Amino acid sequence: MSTPTRTSPFDRDRDRDRDRHRMADNNPLVEEIARVVPKNVKFSAYHLSTTPTITDSLCYSPAANPDSESKSLADGQVEPTERRPSKPLKTYCEKHFLAVSIDIADVDSGSPKQVIILGLEIYIYTTAFSTIIFVAKADSTGYLHLLSLPKGTPSPIREITAAFMNFLVATRRRHSKQLVVNLFARAQSQYLFPGSVKNKGKHVLDDRGLVKWWCRVLNPLLEEEDGNHSDRARKGWGRIHGYLIIPGLDNYETRAFLPRTSGASKNWTLGHPLEQMSPYSQDPATFGSNIPPRCLIPTYPDDPKARFVDELEEATSEKAKLLGGWKTPRTLDQFWEMMAFRQECSSGRMTGFVWVVFDPPTYPKADNSAAVDLEAAAPSTRKSKSKPKPKPKRPIRKILSGRIIPRKPHIKTQLRTQFPKRIETPHYYWPEEGRGQVVLNENGYKRAVELLTNLEFSTLAQATTNTARWANEVNVGEDWALRIVGERESVPQPVSSSSSIGVVNNLSGMVKRKRPGEEEVKDSNTSSSSGSVNVLSGGLVRKKTKDSLADATAAAVQDSPEQAQTEGAAPPRVNILSTGLVRKKPKES
Repeated sequence: MSTPTRTSPFDRDRDRDRDRHRMADNNPLVEEIARVVPKNVKFSAYHLSTTPTITDSLCYSPAANPDSESKSLADGQVEPTERRPSKPLKTYCEKHFLAVSIDIADVDSGSPKQVIILGLEIYIYTTAFSTIIFVAKADSTGYLHLLSLPKGTPSPIREITAAFMNFLVATRRRHSKQLVVNLFARAQSQYLFPGSVKNKGKHVLDDRGLVKWWCRVLNPLLEEEDGNHSDRARKGWGRIHGYLIIPGLDNYETRAFLPRTSGASKNWTLGHPLEQMSPYSQDPATFGSNIPPRCLIPTYPDDPKARFVDELEEATSEKAKLLGGWKTPRTLDQFWEMMAFRQECSSGRMTGFVWVVFDPPTYPKADNSAAVDLEAAAPSTRKSKSKPKPKPKRPIRKILSGRIIPRKPHIKTQLRTQFPKRIETPHYYWPEEGRGQVVLNENGYKRAVELLTNLEFSTLAQATTNTARWANEVNVGEDWALRIVGERESVPQPVSSSSSIGVVNNLSGMVKRKRPGEEEVKDSNTSSSSGSVNVLSGGLVRKKTKDSLADATAAAVQDSPEQAQTEGAAPPRVNILSTGLVRKKPKES
């Protein structure tokens, strides 16, 4: 009888990685991208992610029970107790990075090489109340034109970005928990690929174009469009709604940035959902009905409004923050008005803030775990009437005796990522199908992204070399690319009905209208002839006397008898002189 062998954690991790590489063809991300890219066009995706790690809370916590303390102040009998901030929400962060490349033929060797065309960095913040998918950075290298796609083909950059967002929304959905997709659109020449701005094939969008582009990317999450494959992401939600706000623009000017679809007016709101997103506003019994703006505004890395919030926090004392928040602004509307004068939103530039909020069908009272978490976060200000629990006794240490058996030292051959013991907790959800092809810890992910941002992509030779270098160094020489072959049928191009019909240029908008007093001069001979006739405009004709007009007409038709003799032959070219070129004869004395 054979005894069962015990596998080490290293062997289990190795077997798990091998199985994940074997099942790469069934990866949901591969299927999601393959449906939206052109048919038979090959791409390679590099999906990198981290484990959920605890991080700082996105919003500042308010004071606990402010309504009860305000009543004590009104009575004047009870001295107000010192307000204390509630415990911040326990927040976890999971980072994702997606790089998409294409195959090109090397000029020297003829072998195919890869070059990155797109990079996306996304942070996923989770609490016991909601999940926030924040788009941190997005950039392209400008080498997509090497595919030579037919004119009119939908942009693979936009389609792949939308597919990745659908993939994250579908895999990060939690039962009875709110999910928010958030980003701010700020145009820059390059974010992730240094030197790519020198590439002439890169199309850099301005501020207005970038805000419109992101609204078009996220619009399939709100409504069904032609070729939209985001049914999996939209399925099962109670309400899905989009929000857009551009500091410094009114509603009439902001409406021009929304997608021009039939359901845009119903699915988009020109404003912000910060009060709807905040867990503090959903529990007025614990935190009061008037939550200050400092506790409603989430702050992200490299966020324009986060820098403004930090400046306001430094200018306000701790006591004033707990009593009523900042002195100015006092409301969220005032905050967005002041954001219009910030450096990122002023000086001729604009920054658009976009949200897409997914509310579950039973939102918000069906979720009891979030309420429990909020109650635990708020410190109790009342004295408990129950007796204090006795302290547990310390366990008595057992005296060790007997033979000492030495253990062999465990030598670490490589640095492995510590996976969490539980995939789902009240604070985060980490499904296996939503992880990256390579999972790193926080330090390893930071080194991988910094390596990419320190390479050069100005020329095609440098871009192909640095693409191979980055892919090899991230996974220590192993191939971890996801092979994608497009499945989307190409849209047929409109063809002219007949090749014999020439192209007609409609210049009606460029024709200058004549004055009512002017008359057009017509020639009867030009109507019968099909040759090229040069006719000067009537506006250039000088007014002459009747005698000079008759002489000019006789001189213009002097070749008419020769035209009448030739039948069937091509008519000769007739040059008609304008009456303005006829010299006026003096009157006979």
